[in-house]
Amino acid sequence: MTIGDIDQNEPGRREAVRRRDRAADGQFYYAVITTGVYCRPSCGARAARPENLRFFATAEEARLAGFRPCKRCRPDDSGFAARQAEIVAAACRLIDTSDEIPSLTALADAAGLSRFHFHRLFKAAIGLTPKDYAAAARAERLRRDLPRGKTVTAALYDAGFSSSGRFYEATPAALGMTPGHFRGGGAGTTIRYAVGGCSLGRILVAATARGVCAVALGDADEPLVRELRKRFAKAELVGGDPAFAALVDQVVSLVETPSLALSLPLDLAGTAFQHRVWAALRDIPAGRTESYAQLARRLGMPKAARAVAGACAANPAAVVVPCHRVVRSDGALAGYRWGIERKRRLLGRERS
Repeated sequence: MTIGDIDQNEPGRREAVRRRDRAADGQFYYAVITTGVYCRPSCGARAARPENLRFFATAEEARLAGFRPCKRCRPDDSGFAARQAEIVAAACRLIDTSDEIPSLTALADAAGLSRFHFHRLFKAAIGLTPKDYAAAARAERLRRDLPRGKTVTAALYDAGFSSSGRFYEATPAALGMTPGHFRGGGAGTTIRYAVGGCSLGRILVAATARGVCAVALGDADEPLVRELRKRFAKAELVGGDPAFAALVDQVVSLVETPSLALSLPLDLAGTAFQHRVWAALRDIPAGRTESYAQLARRLGMPKAARAVAGACAANPAAVVVPCHRVVRSDGALAGYRWGIERKRRLLGRERS
C-alpha cells in the first residue's frame, strides 16, 4: 500500500497519523472525539487513542461535523505549510552562508520561534537536526574544495571552521577519513569487504571503521569487487575476516527478513541533500512504498521529485538504505541500479 492509498483506507490513515506523516497532509484530516479538535496528519499534538479518531476528506467536512481546528497545526490555514517551509528554507540559507554554524538559539530567534518548536519544525521538514544539516553542508564544501587543489588551510576557512583544531576534530566524522586522505582520493583509508550469497544473487558488503560504506547486489563476485575498487580507487581494500562476516550476515538478514528493521552504522559519502533523502528512505517501513513526489513533499520540497529520484539512484547501500521502496506516482516500479526484478522481489517479500 502506498501513502496515496490512505484516503481510501482507514488502517492506512491511522498509520499515517501515528507516523505524523507530512506526505499525507492535505489528503485527509483527522478529528479526536474526546477533544472536539481536528488536525492535519502531521500534527505534533499528543497522540490520541485510535478508537477516538475520526477521519474526513476535507477540513470543511470536519467543521460541519462539529469539530474545531487545532491551534497547533492550523488545519484551516492553507498558507500555514508554505510559511513553515519558508522558515526552514531561510534557516538553511542562514546556515549555508554563515562563516560559523549559527547556534540553535540564533536560528530560532531569526525564525521567531522557541528553540524547541524551531528544532522540531526543522527536523520534520529536513530530516536532519540543524546541527547535522550544518555538518553535512560543511562536509559538502570540503568534498568540493579539497580535490580541487586547495590547501587544507584555505578549505578550512571556506568550509566555515574557525580554527584548525575544530577542523581536524570534525572532519573525520564528516568525511569518514582525514582531510589529507580525502584530498588524495581516499588513499590510506582501509575498507574491509566480503561477497556472499543471498536469495537475490551475490551481495557485496564493504565498511570503514565507522560503518557500512557500500552494499551492492549482482550475479557474480568479480564485477561487484571491480566496481568497489573503481569507486574507492586509492583506498586499501582488505578481504573480510570471520569477525566481518557477522556484519555481512546482518545485511543479508535485511534481504531475507525485512521486518527485522536493523539499524546499522553507516559511513556514506554524499551531499547534504542526498543525506536528507537517504535518511527519509530509512523512515519508510518495510511493506510500504512512497512515490518520488510524495517523498519530495515529505522533505518539504514538493518541486524536487526529480532531484529526489537522482539521490535515490546515487544510493551506495542497497537494502540498508531502502531506495527500492520508492516507486512512480502511478505505482509502477521505476529503475533500480541493481535490477528492476530484484526491486520487484524485495517489495513482494516485504508486502508478504
